[in-house]
Amino acid sequence: MRYVRQKNLNKRTQQMKYFFLSDGWKVGRVWGVGGEWSYAAWRRHPDIVQLDLCVSDHQEKMWLYRVEEAVLMVEVKPTAPADPNDPAKNIGNVVLTRLIDAEQVLERLGTIATRCEMGNPQLM
Repeated sequence: MRYVRQKNLNKRTQQMKYFFLSDGWKVGRVWGVGGEWSYAAWRRHPDIVQLDLCVSDHQEKMWLYRVEEAVLMVEVKPTAPADPNDPAKNIGNVVLTRLIDAEQVLERLGTIATRCEMGNPQLM
């Protein structure tokens, strides 16, 4: 029983990282300490969760995502198919290398001159 309590304590004190991702984009590959995340090596998928918090700016919504501490980089890709008529506007993928912590999220929310929305707010 002591081991279970200690294990749960470590999980609660684990640092989480965050990033904002625009509508129309999805998470692709993920990298951790040992390189590209492998389900076979980790025996699980990385913990990446889209939170019910977004920032709206000029018709664009940026959703807040939470990732576990072991994640170092995240590849994101557009969900729309590439436009063969205008290849200059096509973006294949972007790798996010500077994930932010909770304090930086609050700083961004406090300084962004946009509207912040929360989906399904719960009463406390």
